[in-house]
This record gives sequence, C-alpha cells and structure tokens, in this order.
Amino acid sequence: MWPAETLRAQIRGLDEKDYAAYQSILGEYRFPSFDLLITQIPKDPYAPPHTGIYRMRLSHEYLRVPRSVFQGKIGSIAYRDFLARRFSCVCEQLGNKRRGTGYSGHISIDTPGQAILDRTSVVLTGDGIEVRFFVGLPANGRSINASLAEQMLLVGVPDFAARAFGEIDLSDIRKHTYAAEDSEYLRSWLMGQGLVSFLADGALLPRQSGASDAPLDRNLSVLFRSPDSLRVTVKLPHFGEISGMGVPSGVTLVVGGGYHGKSTLLRAIETGIYNHVPGDGRELCVTDARAVKVRAFSGRSVASVDISAFVNNLPFGKDTRHFSTENASGSTSQAASIAEALEVEARVLLMDEDTCAANLMVRDTKMQQLVRKEDEPITVYLDRVRWLYEAKGVSSILVLGGIGDYFDVADTVVQMTRYQPLDVSSKAKAIAHESSAKRHREYDEPPAWSSQRMVQTSCLDPRNEYGKQSVYVTESDRIHFGRATIDLTDVEQIVELSQSKAIAQALLYCAGLGTQSMKVGAVVDHCAQVLEEKGLDGLCDRLSGHLAQFRDIELASALNRFPFLKVVEP
Repeated sequence: MWPAETLRAQIRGLDEKDYAAYQSILGEYRFPSFDLLITQIPKDPYAPPHTGIYRMRLSHEYLRVPRSVFQGKIGSIAYRDFLARRFSCVCEQLGNKRRGTGYSGHISIDTPGQAILDRTSVVLTGDGIEVRFFVGLPANGRSINASLAEQMLLVGVPDFAARAFGEIDLSDIRKHTYAAEDSEYLRSWLMGQGLVSFLADGALLPRQSGASDAPLDRNLSVLFRSPDSLRVTVKLPHFGEISGMGVPSGVTLVVGGGYHGKSTLLRAIETGIYNHVPGDGRELCVTDARAVKVRAFSGRSVASVDISAFVNNLPFGKDTRHFSTENASGSTSQAASIAEALEVEARVLLMDEDTCAANLMVRDTKMQQLVRKEDEPITVYLDRVRWLYEAKGVSSILVLGGIGDYFDVADTVVQMTRYQPLDVSSKAKAIAHESSAKRHREYDEPPAWSSQRMVQTSCLDPRNEYGKQSVYVTESDRIHFGRATIDLTDVEQIVELSQSKAIAQALLYCAGLGTQSMKVGAVVDHCAQVLEEKGLDGLCDRLSGHLAQFRDIELASALNRFPFLKVVEP
C-alpha cells in the first residue's frame, strides 16, 4: 500500500492528459485515518456513477464503536445502513459540485430510502468497515484537470470521512439498530398471535406524495390509533411495551369513503415487510414477511401459469392450467400474479380495488342474472378468498370502496373514517345477513392447482443484439437484460433502485446455472442460499456499491416477467 503523497504526485503528472490516463492511479493508498482503494475508474467523464468504485476502509478503533453495538445479523445490517446514511448525507450537502464536464466533481454513494436494508455501499471487514462510493474525477472536455483532482482526493475525501465518521454519537447508532431489532422482533411475534400485521398507536402513516416515501409533516397528519376491539399489546426488547392494531389472519377488508385513508393504510401494511428508519413514522408497523401486493397489469407476459382457479373454460378450449401470453388482460394478469405468489409460498395477499381487475373481483346479482355462469369463464376472487384461507392458509387484506358483497366472506372489516380506523365487523356481517339481494356463490369444487413450474435458466440470455453482455437498471421498475426489458411496474413492494439492481444481478447469476431445468422455487432458493453464505457480493463477478437486499418473492416476480421465459411443459 502506497502513502497518500504518492497519489498526489501521480495526479500532478496527469494534468491535461486524456481522461483515460486516470487509470494509472488505480491502487491502494494509506491516509492518516483510513485506507483508500481506487478499484475502478470510468474511462469517460460522462460514465454513470455505478461504473466507478472507490473504497474507504476505516477501523473500528477509529470509529470508536464497540462491536456489541452491531452484533447479530439485524444489528450488523442496521449499523451499516446507518453509516451509509451518514456518508450519503454529507454527499448531498457537499458532494454534488460540478467541476467540469460530465460527472466531474461529484462524490456520491448509493442513496438509501426509508427502509433499513442490507447494502453493499457499506460492508464489514475483519477489523472495520469498507465504504464504497463514487468520485467523478474532474475533466475539461476529455482532458484531466489535475489540480481539482488533487483537491478532491487529497482534501475532499478525507473531509467527507471526518464529517461522516469522525464524531458519531453512539446513542444515534443504538437508536437505529434498536428500531430494526424491535421491528424484527415484532414481525416474528405476529404468527404466534394469529396476526398478519401490526400498526402501532401513534404511527405516522401518510407520505409526502405518491412519488416520495418520506413521512408527511406531523402537524399536517392524523396519527394512527387502533380501535379498542383490535388493540393488542406487546413488550419489545428495546422500546418496551407498545399497543396498536393487530390485523388477524383470515379475510380482512379495509373500507370507507374516498380520501379517508384506505390506500394509505394498505401502503403501510405492504411496506411493513421492511424495517424502517427512526423518524419514518412506521418504525413499529410490521407485516408478515411473506405478504405480497397483487394487482392487475394489462400487457404483462405470462409463461405457462396455472390460472384455472380463476379462469377456466375459455372459448376455443384454451388451456388455462398452462396459460401463456405476451399481452395479458387485466383479469388474467392478476390471476397469474396470484398463482405466482402462491408458487413462492406467499402467506398474505394484499389488494386495492382501485388497481384490481373489476371482473376478477366480483360478479354482482344483476350480472349473474344476465350472464349465465356457463358463459362466464372467470371465477371471481370473492368466491375463492375463503378457499385460499381455509385450504391454503393464505390470508387476504383487501381495500374496497364499492364492493359490499365481500361482507359475506370477511372475518374482519375496518372502516377508515377521517384517517382513523373503526372496527365495523359486526355491523358489516349484520348488513350481509339482512340483505335481500343475495348473490349466488359460483364455487364448484376446489381447483386442482398446479403451482410448481420447471423453468429453463438457459433462457436468461444477457447478451444484446450485438452479442455483448448488457444488463443494467436505471429505473426501479425496469430491468434491461440482454434483448429483453423486464417490466416491474406492478411489483409494488420494491422500494429502492438498488433492489432492482440486485435482482438484475441475481438473474445474471441464475443465467450462469447452465441449461438445467429447475422449479421456480428452486431457482430463488438457490440465490437465497448464495446470499446467506456470501452476501450480495456473491451474486456479482465484480464489486458493487449499488446493491440492496430483496426478497425471493420479488426475484421470482422478475423471473416470471422475463419476456422470453421458457417453461418445461409436463
């Protein structure tokens, strides 16, 4: 390892040379408080940040953080997440100064969202941490600006390190790790209580906007408070005793008028699969880790999925036990998403009437009188939801504003009124019992549902039309994989771009498994094992600071939406 002054001398010798000459400073350098490893420098000043890797290694001794603070898997993840946020905050304040062409002058790190996630931007080493970040070395056109480069690497980077890690308050770290550990404890507690979700009294559920997951100002919000009949109490390892609304397993409806908070409540439930940062407002709102948000999404591709539980007896005898299409309708796309969720052992299905296919959700009495069941190939979710719970153990939480027929099958009904929940289960059941307009249940017999498809991993070809490997992600709902674009618009529980990037790497890893045929569950399980043994770095052939943890469920969703997915027919 060379001293920092060697780096200074090397940079000074590069002035006005072609930008590619920066490659000569690749190497490892010792600074007073950290080691700097320059691993990868883009050869173009306009190259995006993920193409460059700078690694800063700091010792636990320098950080002055006792190892007891980050013991255990959850503690370690939260600790590293905390440090990534510290560095990110400094980058946002000071790191976006443009000092030339392209990304010249930028210092940045993968930006965290509201969830506490395992990340490759900060990893633990044997005696400390490694921070992976990006430096946009300055250029005038394509010519190196050595004086600014020297200032950035020899003054700027040490300043960033001092600001981010020089004086860390241990109480802030503990607050962060305790939030994650309490949430994890809550989530493991749910199942033993017969619950699928918990939302704490005093939680702040509203977000700033549909485009921002940050919390709305408390002064503009109504804090959550559980109905007495649904309130449960639990003692957490760190926070102590808390109370809140426990959502029981079974069929739960969230009803109410428009703009009263139904979808906001469901959003808090669907993101409850993650631990949230202190101050988010949803730190103590958790959901079963295998809850899946399902919606209709016309136009998605479907590869040999058994949707016969919901769609059968199509005209011209099309087989819905092995249903394939490049352009699914609203109802078939939603039916496929349900089947795919069950294939990877989902325990809770979450749906919002606004984004569901109306004809898959219900057929009311008037339509039943006009269109005979023999002429209707769709068996609506209303007539399958009890079977899913009683035969499969899969609960449902449904947001409904205009389908009262679900009162007949519901276990729990929560009405949102002025952003506060009311338990109206008894009233809803009474209305259902007294109603004179009874619809006929269109449920014949339990479907013989096949949910274990065999896919050929060799179909995951990462090569573009020029024969070059091309896998990249610029938006969280799009993965560009070879000649294919995987549309993840309807996979709503992905909350960060870095998760989509990690899923893309997981698909690339799966592509390397060879020509063998594997069950979808086996494919995602194989990746899960790699993640358990090697972490996110195990998915890549080179280091990255732009990956974040994802669930096997979202990986399966991406695989299922691969346009050229090949399924081995039985």
